[in-house]
Amino acid sequence: MARILLAGGAGYIGSHTAVELLNAGHDVIVVDNYSNSSPESLRRVEQITGKQIKQYEADIRNHEKLTAIFRENKIDAVIHFAGLKAVGESVQKPVSYYRNNIDTTLTLLEVMQECDVKKIIFSSSATVYGEENPVPYVETMKRGVCTNPYGWTKAMIEQILEDAAKANPSLSVILLRYFNPIGAHESGMIGEDPMGIPNNLMPYVTQVAVGKRECLTIFGNDYPTKDGTCLRDYIHVVDLAKGHVKAITYILDHCCNEIINLGTGTPYSVTEIVETFEAVNHIRVNHVYGERRAGDLPACYANADKAHTMLGWKTEKTLADMCRDSWNWQKNNPNGYNSKS
Repeated sequence: MARILLAGGAGYIGSHTAVELLNAGHDVIVVDNYSNSSPESLRRVEQITGKQIKQYEADIRNHEKLTAIFRENKIDAVIHFAGLKAVGESVQKPVSYYRNNIDTTLTLLEVMQECDVKKIIFSSSATVYGEENPVPYVETMKRGVCTNPYGWTKAMIEQILEDAAKANPSLSVILLRYFNPIGAHESGMIGEDPMGIPNNLMPYVTQVAVGKRECLTIFGNDYPTKDGTCLRDYIHVVDLAKGHVKAITYILDHCCNEIINLGTGTPYSVTEIVETFEAVNHIRVNHVYGERRAGDLPACYANADKAHTMLGWKTEKTLADMCRDSWNWQKNNPNGYNSKS
């Protein structure tokens, strides 16, 4: 059993990871400023698991506060989820994104060094492969040219962490590159709760299904794919969370500096997602096809062999599970964590 600090642990992926870590017997400490998350998610995590989470409302960039939290708790490892994450907003507010996401990482690393914490797992993204690399993406590929400031912050943070690990051989780093997390905990108690208009496909689908949005626009149906719509590697958030538990087990036992994809390796088209959602949940999703969106690649999916070989991890849940669990969360929480529970 280890004591794991989740930076930004009240968010979508952080809260699901907290469930799986607690179920695996670890102690969880969450630090979050709730700028794009809700403390209600942690209350529900405690309900699901029957276990308590030690939690602090604080900005990770606050060196003094973060140091006090580290001094108060003997931390064995950190999982770094904290950061602004809306692609469109990052284009509008690049300075805010660079300031927030990079400062957060630098402060974490400084405090970890001062408090002798030597294990960190970073929540990265497949966006760092850029446009140049062919699919499926494999970890040995060079980082590509990112299409937006959000993606560049992920690439820059990866570089910072790799450099820190090279300079300090006792620092262990695992960069987990996520593909497209969707779904929710099967209880329907925690799930994705985007602020404002959703940036990602599945929450938009569920919000149309629940009547919160009028219509889904699918951007482009003339791509060189089987049905003309973009192909993506959609992964159930619970499978993703379990990948973090496997990564924690590995990093606690090894001194390492590794990049690992977390994806299914199976691409699904946007149209397939909508059709599967309708079939599984017996509900119509009003949708139309629009123009291509700038920066969208025809296909993006993982080679997930390394995660299986190194961590003993592979996905278990199907696309039908992802669609069913997404709808179960949305229909039970039409207004996300502001819904009455």
